[in-house]
Amino acid sequence: MFRSRHLTRAARVVGTSAAAAALSVAAAQTALACSIADFSAAPACDSSGKPVVRVTDKDPSGTPATLTLKIELSAPGGERDLDTQTIQHPTAQGVSVDLHPLTWNAGQTYVIHVKAGDSVDEDLKPPVVVPDNFTCAPAGGSSSASPTPTAPASSAPTAPASSAPSATPAPVHSGGGTAASPVASSAPSPAGGGTHLASTGASGNTPLIAGAAAALVLAGAGIVTALRRRTANRAG
Repeated sequence: MFRSRHLTRAARVVGTSAAAAALSVAAAQTALACSIADFSAAPACDSSGKPVVRVTDKDPSGTPATLTLKIELSAPGGERDLDTQTIQHPTAQGVSVDLHPLTWNAGQTYVIHVKAGDSVDEDLKPPVVVPDNFTCAPAGGSSSASPTPTAPASSAPTAPASSAPSATPAPVHSGGGTAASPVASSAPSPAGGGTHLASTGASGNTPLIAGAAAALVLAGAGIVTALRRRTANRAG
């Protein structure tokens, strides 16, 4: 009777361990699933000095995603597609792409629709609204700098002809060396900078966890079989 109870208790322990391992596998798969929370969007400037909507995908599962930029029209429910880009290999660190609007005016609202496998098929919220005074400098950036103003010629006193040689006039600062920093210097890095990030491969741990669960189940079955044989031998 004692042996029978011991055998039953051992079987319960093995079964509980196997169930826990299976739940761990399911939890890991759920944690790696792609969701709309993995995406974000914000106004930015690309490498050519044009305003864009930059979307970043931080999906650890690596699910490819298709992004569609739409402009929100004044008519109720009115939207128009402007640009579409695809992120083939997202990573947990983040991969970004630029969506190019046709116009860029303060107050304009842009909607980004995200389609990623069978997990995500919805608009990214909140939409991107162009802020006031958001501008990008042209490529090169030097043309956006403001030249240093000089005093009018009429304000400088004229020395008489008989006086000593006039002092050397103050040099006029050129626009290249001391000009104000271009607006584009504070802009985010150009699009596609994150596309060279290596995939983290976070989903590769799932086979290891599943293998561990299977090993636990086999070990439990071996224990139960050994106990039964020992009980049968002693009974005989």
